[in-house]
Parts: sequence; C-alpha cells; structure tokens
Amino acid sequence: MSDTTPSAITRDPDAINLIVLTGMSGGGKTVALRALEDLEFYCVDNLPTALLPQLVAAVSRNVESKRRNIAVGVDVRNPGEDLQRMPAILSELASSGVHAHLIFLDCRDDVLIKRYSETRRRHPLSWQGLSLADAIAEERRVLRPLSAIADKVIDSSDMNVHQLRRLIATGYAEATEGLTLMFQSFAFRRGLPLDADFVFDARCLPNPHWKPTLRPLSGKDAAVRDYLDEQPMVAEYFADTARWLDTWLPRFDADDRSYVTIAVGCTGGRHRSVYLVEKLAAHYRALRSGVLTFHRELE
Repeated sequence: MSDTTPSAITRDPDAINLIVLTGMSGGGKTVALRALEDLEFYCVDNLPTALLPQLVAAVSRNVESKRRNIAVGVDVRNPGEDLQRMPAILSELASSGVHAHLIFLDCRDDVLIKRYSETRRRHPLSWQGLSLADAIAEERRVLRPLSAIADKVIDSSDMNVHQLRRLIATGYAEATEGLTLMFQSFAFRRGLPLDADFVFDARCLPNPHWKPTLRPLSGKDAAVRDYLDEQPMVAEYFADTARWLDTWLPRFDADDRSYVTIAVGCTGGRHRSVYLVEKLAAHYRALRSGVLTFHRELE
C-alpha cells in the first residue's frame, strides 16, 4: 500500500538533506521537484545516478551556501546499470552523514495511459518500439527494485497536480530554515480547510461577485485587484490581518514549528479570499523565504 505522508527529515542547519525522486513517468516527479524548488531545495532533474556523490560533495564544499537541501529526479532514462547502483550509492551517502530519502511516485496504469493521451507526450521508452501499455509495463519492471527500497511510495493516481504539489510542500517544509507559511484561500460554503492553523473570514468585505464584469474573474485578475484596492474597508482588513500575523508568527518560529497554514475564506473562494491570500503572500515574501500559496477553489 502506498503512503501519502512524506518522511520526516532533519532540520539540522549543518546537515545535507538529499531527496531522490523517482518513479513512473507521468506519476508526478516534475511536479514534486518544482514543489521542492519552491522550498529552496537545490533541484536537478534527470541526473545520472553515478553523479549523485559528486553533486552532494559540491554542495557540501560551498560552506556559505544556504542550500543544504538537495532534490534530484532520477528516472528510467538513466542507464540500467546506473539504476542498479542506486541502493549502494544511497548507502554510501548515508554512511558519510547525508540524510538521504528516496521517494517513489507511483500511479495506476490506466491513469498513466489517460495522462499520456491527454498531454500527447511520448513515453521515454517509446524509442524501443513498444506500445504505451508495454512501455509502462517495462518501466515498472525496471524500477521495481527502487520501489522496494523507497522510504516513501506516493500514489498520485487520484491527485491533481495541485494536490501533489501541496502534499510534497507540506511534508518537506521541515527541511527548510525557519518557518514555512502556506496562505490558502477557500469557500466557506464548501467547508473549512482541515489543516488550517488560522482562519480569517473575509465575507464582511465588498464582494466583486455582485459586479457582472468581475463575476467571471478571480482575485488574481487585475480588474478584481483594482476594485478591491479601492475599498477602504479592504485595506483596513489587510492591515489588521498583517499586523496580527506580524505579532504572533514569530512565536511559532520560537516554538520550532516548521509549517503554518493561514486560511482566508469568503463565500465562493474566488475573489476576496484569493486577493487577500496573494496580497499577504507578497507581503511576507518581501520579509522571508518559504512562503507558498494554494487556492482551493481555483485549483
């Protein structure tokens, strides 16, 4: 059975964390790698397995670099002998003090076939003259030894790209220096986010939904932003919210928390909450690293 909870990794600022992402082509490795890049991991895709020790050594030598976290994508495009050496290489890195974790992104065959048909991508083994179904079966056979030793197997069959990105981001935020903030917009009519640490209610603010020209848009669009920027009540709400967070978030930093989710809701989750989440995220990105956004009703 797959596990959708990422492994804990060290938050020691002097340690090197290495996450190796592998798995089925179309299973979400690129999405996962981008999520780690958002957390300021040093990311390399399709690195030959044999070069892993050299990459880790190069990062280790750069003592002034804040990038002590590395994420590497490894897939079936690697030579077969390289993939076979992966267990031994990971063991050697662990013996040298590197905190290495292997994540295998899996997915059901029928979902993989659907994803390839929708994107019209070619499978990396198609050059062998195999049908898509046969290429997937061959890839699964080649990668089975890596799946067997993975620290985590994540089945992305029933996830969209945003859900997978969020799963990786929330699970590995602890490897980053300082507190990672997730600002999330949502619609109250669809229920509260279960993982929210703080919830702010923006339903008292002027609603762009009642403007016919703004209704089809979202809080990311310039016309909606301009409308809300002109509302004194919105500016006051944002200032009060930012002031409150400025006061209390440092307490969570001091408490050694790695991740905090701040949710902002409105009626439909498209206009006011999205606008405020984007504005709050921009405010904190100017002050710190590790700031993420997620718009539940848009994504």
